Amino acid sequence: MTFELDLLPTPKAVPELRHRLRALDYEVGLCVTELLTNVIDHLGEGTPVTVRVTGTPHGHTRVEVTDPDARTLPVLLPATDTAESGRGLTLIDALAQRWGVDQGPNHKIVWCELPWAPG
Repeated sequence: MTFELDLLPTPKAVPELRHRLRALDYEVGLCVTELLTNVIDHLGEGTPVTVRVTGTPHGHTRVEVTDPDARTLPVLLPATDTAESGRGLTLIDALAQRWGVDQGPNHKIVWCELPWAPG
């Protein structure tokens, strides 16, 4: 199983992408769209990204979102009851077995791995 898509994300692209991933497990689509929303919120609409969903040799589903800004790193912060945003990474942290960031000279990949489950 491999899904890969290059796009220039906008808020409208988020539900469209979730729809394209509907054959996969719900949590996979949720993690993809949360990571994509982080790019929109922190780097701006239209920032070029690559979304990739693959199986791992260890039987997990790996979600990756690659963007061109190696300097802006995601940070897991505690979400308060009254905060209107900031729950995306908390959600990913709760759903994923592990997550992280791989930095390159001109890009970063924010990724997470979930237990494999058929969609």
